[in-house]
Amino acid sequence: MDTEEVVIVPELSRLLELDPYLKPYQKDFNRRYALVSQRLKHIEENEGGLDLFSRGYESFGVNRQEDGGLYCKEWAPGAEAVFLTGDFNGWNPVSHPYKKIGFGKWELSLPPREDASSPIPHGSKLKVVIRSKSGQTLYKISPWAKYVVQEGKNVVYDWVHWQPADSYKPRNAHPKKLRSVRIYEAHVGIASHEGKIASYTNFTHNVLPRIRDLGYNCIQMMAIMEHAYYASFGYQITSFFAASSRYGTPDELKELIDTAHSMGIAVLLDVVHSHASKNSEDGLNQFDGTDACYFHSGSRGLHNLWDSRLFDYSNWEVLRFLLSNLRWWIEEYGFDGFRFDGVTSMLYHHHGIGTGFSGGYSEYFGLQVDEDSLVYLMLANHMTHTFYPDCITVAEDVSGMPALCCPIEQGGSGFDYRLAMAIPDKWIQIIKELKDEDWNMGDIVHTLTNRRYNEKCIAYAESHDQALVGDKTLAFWLMDAEMYSNMSLLSHLTPVIDRGMQLHKMIRLITHALGGEGYLNFIGNEFGHPEWLDFPRKGNNESYHYARRQLHLATDPLLRYKFLHDFDRDMNKLEDKFGWLASPPVVQAGGLSLLHLVASREARTPRSESNTCLCGTCH
Repeated sequence: MDTEEVVIVPELSRLLELDPYLKPYQKDFNRRYALVSQRLKHIEENEGGLDLFSRGYESFGVNRQEDGGLYCKEWAPGAEAVFLTGDFNGWNPVSHPYKKIGFGKWELSLPPREDASSPIPHGSKLKVVIRSKSGQTLYKISPWAKYVVQEGKNVVYDWVHWQPADSYKPRNAHPKKLRSVRIYEAHVGIASHEGKIASYTNFTHNVLPRIRDLGYNCIQMMAIMEHAYYASFGYQITSFFAASSRYGTPDELKELIDTAHSMGIAVLLDVVHSHASKNSEDGLNQFDGTDACYFHSGSRGLHNLWDSRLFDYSNWEVLRFLLSNLRWWIEEYGFDGFRFDGVTSMLYHHHGIGTGFSGGYSEYFGLQVDEDSLVYLMLANHMTHTFYPDCITVAEDVSGMPALCCPIEQGGSGFDYRLAMAIPDKWIQIIKELKDEDWNMGDIVHTLTNRRYNEKCIAYAESHDQALVGDKTLAFWLMDAEMYSNMSLLSHLTPVIDRGMQLHKMIRLITHALGGEGYLNFIGNEFGHPEWLDFPRKGNNESYHYARRQLHLATDPLLRYKFLHDFDRDMNKLEDKFGWLASPPVVQAGGLSLLHLVASREARTPRSESNTCLCGTCH
C-alpha cells in the first residue's frame, strides 16, 4: 500500500451516526484502519496470507516431520550463533548448530533414527544455546516451547520435549457462539479445599459439574499460560505456548475443555499479551542476548509498576509470535475465545499509570495512543473472528476507549465485549461510605447502565481483584467477622448476617439484570466465600491455607452459604429462560422493568389462579 493512498473505513458512517461526537476524529479512525489494512496486505504479499502467518508454531520451536525427524527454528536476531542441546546429545553445547537463514532466523533439521523414531525422545530435556555478539553463552528455553516443568525445589523451569505417542483427541464440538454470556471466572490451582495446588483432573470431575448446575455457560480460565511465579496469579508469563504443568499434563487440560464442551460450556483463556515476565533464565527476556528481541529496548520495554517487559508490537516476528499464540490455544487445546488482560496498558504509551480518564474524547486519540499495539489488537480480533466465527473476545479496559467493541469495518477494534470495571468499584464505595438509607437508586442504576450504546459489556459485582489479600469481597464487607461465627443454621440469625445475605443477593441480581450484556462471577464468590485469596509467598511462609476455595461450604446443609449458592443458581436459570442479557436496552417508558419482562413472558404459559405477576404491581 502506498503511503499516499487514502483508505476509508467502509462503515465508519454507522459509528458516527451513533456517536456524532466522534466526527472530529475521523482521520484517526481512517489512519488506524489503514494501518491494519497495510499490515494485512504485507502479510499476504510476504507470508502467503494471515492463515499461514498465524500458524508459526508449526515451524518455530521443535516440530515433528512426516518422516519422523525434527525441524527446529528460532528467531534470535541478536545472536552470533545458535545450537540445540539436551539429553539427546549428552548436553553437548555445540554439536548441533543452527543455520542462519536471514531476518534473524535460524534453522536446524534432525533426521529420524533408523527405526523412523524421533531423534529426541518424548519427555527429554532441551535447551537452546545462544552465543551472543558480546561473547556470552546462554542456555535458553525456546519461546515456542510447548511444555515446561519445575522439578523438586528448582526455581528455574526446564523445557521438556512433549511428543507423546498418543495424544488426547477431543470428542465434542465447540459450542455455538453464546448470546447470553454467563461467565464463571476460575483458577484451576485453587479449585479445591485442600492446602495444595489442585489439578486439571480435579477441576474436570469436581468443579465442572458444579459450574454447569449453577447455570453458567462459559468459563474464564485464569493462570493457564505457564508462569514461573505461582503468586503472580498467572499474569507474569514465562512460556506463552505451554499450559501450566503445575496442574497436570497438556492432555489433562484438553480433557477438561472437551468435557466442558460436552456440557455446552464455552471456555475462554485469560490471555496475557500486554507484557511478559522479566525472567531471563526461563522466560523470553534477553532471549538472544540483547534487551530487545521480542521487546522494546530501553525504558520503553519496561513496565515500571508491573516490573515486566513490554512487547514491540511493530515488529514482524512479534506479530507472528502473538497471533500464532492465539491460534495455538484454539487449535491445540480447543479454547473458545479470550479475555485479553491489561488492554489499557497496551492502548496508551502512559499505560494508564497516573492517568484518570475523565471521558473526554481527546484522551483516546493523539500521540498518547500506542497505535502499534492497537493495530495488533485489531489484527488479533480480525484473525480470531475470521477463522473462528463462534469465538468470543473480551477486553479488560478501564479507560473507556470509544469503539473498542465495535466491528473493525466501522472503525472499531473488534472486541465482542469489554469488562464493566466501574460496577464493582461502585458497590464497594456504597458499602464502605453510605448508610443503607442513603443508597441512591438513581445513582446505582446510572452506574449500571452507563455504557456506550451498541458496545457490549460484561457486568460483575466483584471478580478476582476483590478476593485478593489486601481487599475484601462483598460478603466480607457486608458481614465481616460474623461470617466465622454465625453462618451456621444452628446459631441465631443475627441482623448483620440477615442484612448481609439479602444485600449480597440483591446486588448480584440488579447487576445481572442491568449491568451489561454478559455477567461474570469469580469462583466461590457466588456463595460468599468466607476467606480472601493469598498465594504462597515469603510473606505468609509459603502457605497454601488461603490459596484454596472451600466449595464444599456451599452444599453443607447446616450452613447458610447454601442459600446464597441457590440464589445464584436460580438467577442464572432465570436468565437462561428469559435471556435479558441478550435483550436490547430497555426503553424507559411506562415503568417497564425486568420483572415486567419476566411477568409478560410468564403470561404466555398456562398458570394456576394462585400465580401472581412477578412485578407485584400488575393484576
